[in-house]
Amino acid sequence: MAKSVLLVGVGGQGTILASKLLTTGLLEAGYEVKMSEIHGMSQRGGSVSSQVRYGEEVFSPVIELGGADILVSFELMEAMRWIEYLKPDGQIIVNNYKIPPMPVVMGECEYPEDIPERLCALAQTTIVDAAAIANDLGNPRVMNVVLLGTIIKAMGLTQIDWERIITQNVKPAFVDINIEAIKAGMNAVN
Repeated sequence: MAKSVLLVGVGGQGTILASKLLTTGLLEAGYEVKMSEIHGMSQRGGSVSSQVRYGEEVFSPVIELGGADILVSFELMEAMRWIEYLKPDGQIIVNNYKIPPMPVVMGECEYPEDIPERLCALAQTTIVDAAAIANDLGNPRVMNVVLLGTIIKAMGLTQIDWERIITQNVKPAFVDINIEAIKAGMNAVN
């Protein structure tokens, strides 16, 4: 039976790169994989999602409502926006990171402060401070690969050669920092 991972975030957070690296690793592990992306207004900070389905046999790349085994959110509010796609027994991995949408920036509404509590009440939730981990590594832009590391650990995919996958898919100047980031993400969760 196919497993479904929904990765969501805001344009510019590296959601697509993380899903492509995940897809590559799953393919190399021998799974059949289908992936679909929705960029939305990604260039302007809009919602971005990637759907990754894998297993022995996968018929469609699309995750239906209530069909995601894991919801990975690169931003807190995006987790709430996509929660209806999570299976009743699904798992959430969420970055404890806020990117205020335009209505909040313009003062038309407030960013909800209780999102982590609401998520924990709805499903098994792992909250990761990927921004702080990336900053500790010296490069805030690797937050996406830190989150990828948490996904890998949660999915039990640590046996895959992620260092090689990063080396083959990331610009040479950024290979070392991304390898550090993926390891830090794996170490951030139990």
